[in-house]
Amino acid sequence: MPRKPRHREPTASEQLEQLLGEPWAFRGRPPKHDVKRWRVSDDWPTQIPLTDAEIAVFEAWFGDVFDELFGPA
Repeated sequence: MPRKPRHREPTASEQLEQLLGEPWAFRGRPPKHDVKRWRVSDDWPTQIPLTDAEIAVFEAWFGDVFDELFGPA
């Protein structure tokens, strides 16, 4: 007796291809990256300007952490 073919769910790449209407360039697993060759650079200025509103948000969300680290204001 012949077997019925199993229904297979489409892969993520196949689903993207269906949604986009064109082939998705990346099939399968992403390439492995050699983290030993990564280079981290810091190009931020020495001082970063903050507005009073930004400071208020940080104090509202992280005030207890700041108090624990630096003591109460």
